[in-house]
Amino acid sequence: MIHIVFQHNDIEALRKSFELAPSLQGDILKIADDFAVGPVEGIYTQAGIEARKQWWREVLAGGNYEGLVDNGSQSDDQQTVQTILDRLREDPEEVIWIWAAQNKHDVCGYYWLISQLKDFQGRIFLLYLNNLPFINEKGNLFYPANLFEIPAREFVKAQKLARPVTLSEFEIDPDEWHRLCSENKGVRILEGGKKLVQFDYDFFDQDLKKLITGDWIKANKLIHQYLSKARHTTGDAYLLWRIKQLVISGQLDVQGEPKNMKDFEIKLKAELPVSGS
Repeated sequence: MIHIVFQHNDIEALRKSFELAPSLQGDILKIADDFAVGPVEGIYTQAGIEARKQWWREVLAGGNYEGLVDNGSQSDDQQTVQTILDRLREDPEEVIWIWAAQNKHDVCGYYWLISQLKDFQGRIFLLYLNNLPFINEKGNLFYPANLFEIPAREFVKAQKLARPVTLSEFEIDPDEWHRLCSENKGVRILEGGKKLVQFDYDFFDQDLKKLITGDWIKANKLIHQYLSKARHTTGDAYLLWRIKQLVISGQLDVQGEPKNMKDFEIKLKAELPVSGS
């Protein structure tokens, strides 16, 4: 059994559940990229893959995660898929469990992955925690947005949700993903179920600017405030990039060198006094 997750913190959460349910024991593989942001046009071609890598290089340049694309610290998603395919071909008893919570990161990862597994219909299982209630550590009912929020004992219950990806899903879901890829947008938001809608790269800018005043604020503090208050969130690296774009476009004043998020402060652009006033 191979378990597929889409966020790093999901790995440890799922592994803890193995101690309570040995029948769940299996290898855990992670799809590393966040397909909810960035270019996905031609994503299965070498040109599309390289264009996406180059975009990430530009987003991460000068920031806390510079070099992440090429330093080998992140798993290669294409190689991960090849490993999955090889194991499915070599062992006719091998099965795949794809774990996804109701968030854009997991759903985009699922869409990217599923069309590459279509030759193994009947051996690919999905555990999509779509609007399903769980019990948290305090004994309260909650609806997790991420797998890693679920206590280990609840993962054991979640295994009952595993179902084969249907033939219809293998036909419809890849078509929906290819449609999204062809729109060539930069941000994907989950509306509900598995429905994604797309927006331009500046989608988060207006909500970011609502938190910026005429007083200086560190970029890292602004990002923390945004992530704790905004309805739609994304990774801190993407938000840092958007802040830098607002600086470059002249919408913000900056103090310090806009590199790492702790290195500089920003505030709303000071208005020039009107001549003759």
